[in-house]
Amino acid sequence: MDLTLSSTLSKRTPVRIQPGQTDPALIRNFCIIAHIDHGKSTLADRMLQITGVVDDRSMRAQYLDRMDIERERGITIKSQAVRLPWDGHVLNMIDTPGHVDFTYEVSRSLQACEGAILLVDAAQGIEAQTLANLYLAMNNDLHIIPVLNKIDLPAAQPEKFAEEIAGLIGCDPSEVLKVSGKTGVGVPELLDHVVQTVPAPVGDADAAARALIFDSVYDTYRGVVTYVRVMDGHLGKRERILMMSTQAQHETLEIGVISPEPKISDQGLGVGEVGYLITGVKDVRQSRVGDTVTTAVRGAQEPLAGYEHPKPMVFSGLYPIDGDEYPELREALDKLQLNDAALVYEPETSAALGFGFRVGFLGLLHMEIVRERLEREFGLSLISTAPNVVYRVVMEDGKELTVTNPSEFPTGGKIAEVYEPVTKSTILAPAEFIGAIMEICQGRRGQLQGMDYLSEDRVEIRYTLPLGEIIFDFFDQLKSRTRGYASLDYEPAGEQASELVKVDILLQGEAVDAFSAIVHKDKAYTYGVDMAKKLKDLIPRQQYEVPIQAAIGARVIARENIRAIRKDVLAKCYGGDITRKRKLLEKQKEGKKRMKMVGRVEVPQEAFVAALSTESSADKAAKK
Repeated sequence: MDLTLSSTLSKRTPVRIQPGQTDPALIRNFCIIAHIDHGKSTLADRMLQITGVVDDRSMRAQYLDRMDIERERGITIKSQAVRLPWDGHVLNMIDTPGHVDFTYEVSRSLQACEGAILLVDAAQGIEAQTLANLYLAMNNDLHIIPVLNKIDLPAAQPEKFAEEIAGLIGCDPSEVLKVSGKTGVGVPELLDHVVQTVPAPVGDADAAARALIFDSVYDTYRGVVTYVRVMDGHLGKRERILMMSTQAQHETLEIGVISPEPKISDQGLGVGEVGYLITGVKDVRQSRVGDTVTTAVRGAQEPLAGYEHPKPMVFSGLYPIDGDEYPELREALDKLQLNDAALVYEPETSAALGFGFRVGFLGLLHMEIVRERLEREFGLSLISTAPNVVYRVVMEDGKELTVTNPSEFPTGGKIAEVYEPVTKSTILAPAEFIGAIMEICQGRRGQLQGMDYLSEDRVEIRYTLPLGEIIFDFFDQLKSRTRGYASLDYEPAGEQASELVKVDILLQGEAVDAFSAIVHKDKAYTYGVDMAKKLKDLIPRQQYEVPIQAAIGARVIARENIRAIRKDVLAKCYGGDITRKRKLLEKQKEGKKRMKMVGRVEVPQEAFVAALSTESSADKAAKK
């Protein structure tokens, strides 16, 4: 939306301002979109300092990142809204996450704004996730302000990347602002530019109240804190409100703005304002991100568009190493869900690992963050099974099954089709690595959709890739083959029929469900051989020989043997006839056969941890 259109709308819809409220014409709502490590949080820090809402003594790096994990990894996990005064105007800034796993949160934040600062590292240029968020912003008709950050770096190439950005959004390279979030150079000019170019919010103050929830967090003492952007009407204190998707009614106990600490507003929130409300409710699922808040009496009939539940993309089993910690794990997941409405879980049992939970995540980084928070904040020791995606299995009799766990994959009966989720993946990299990238993608059953040159030496490659092929080590391979220069973004693109099979790992003829996996037919042999070799090294030797087999149904595709511990029964037998030695060996053999019948192979927990834990690509991505 451009400035002229905004002014026309403002003239058409006169806004009635209540005493003590901010005139919507003086409000500017904007967010910052960027890739991981392009300096979003540092730029936000400088804005907080320059506008004076945080003094130098209270200032700390990554001020808006409240979680320890965010600080350690240098990434933003939760959106943060802050109100900044500047030149007689009120700026509401939303600092959004940069990782692909949190795209849903970014899309809700964009709905709450009229403008977006497109922040690009002057030494690295545009990356895939930045491009994805840029398209999201353009689809929402936001005014885009292109900004190059880190211009103080020796490796910065502002002219080169300004042309690249200009080519993408259709502006002149001279219009790309140049700032340094670290030193503060160019930040005041950027704030002036926001005031001049971002349209003021437009809404009907006399209409029924409608506010968009773009984030919600759980506070131990006050319950759920809901962050909202008011689109129409007015929300006040001690007012009965209605959450339109859940139809839950509450009373607003506290309402105010974040600047950057919460400040109570006695006048409530009017059109265009961004703030928070507290109702005392303890369940964050009743304040879902993307929902519409209205008043319970004479409320709005139509919710704001675009609400949908975040869908889990990756599933993994979480089990306590000590079985007695199962109740603590259940309680920890309940509490964590209060902070993270995207978390989905249900109880499950495993013959090998005992009682645990099947947990749905938005992606691998989301999975890493959840597991780390469970271990750190609740003191749990956990085993997570190999991540897998959701499959749809159609049987020959027409029956359909949804499979989130390899143990649910049907073994009896005839399978007609197996459908797996696919993604539209975008890879940005220097042109010299095109061959290596195509080789990796073809090896992962990818289908090339197109390729565009962003500049002379930077290329955008688009592939359709199965999600199951991305969630393991695809990102690692991509980074290592492109010397760390490539960046990846993906989004769901439906499903496709594939030749998938379930590979079981058998110990002494018994399937160990924790090691089962659903893989493509062409990769089943490799998975079976690798897992059998790994377990041969990890499982201690028994008194009898233990076969480790990988099987598809009844067909064994790989085998390793763990040799028995042999006692030297011939030590006391010196000299004499060979039949005496044979007699002793046969006696030992019979004893071992009896032991094998009653004995069970004990797989130590350390072996499960070592076999199932591989540092995920998302974890490595977060470190970069």
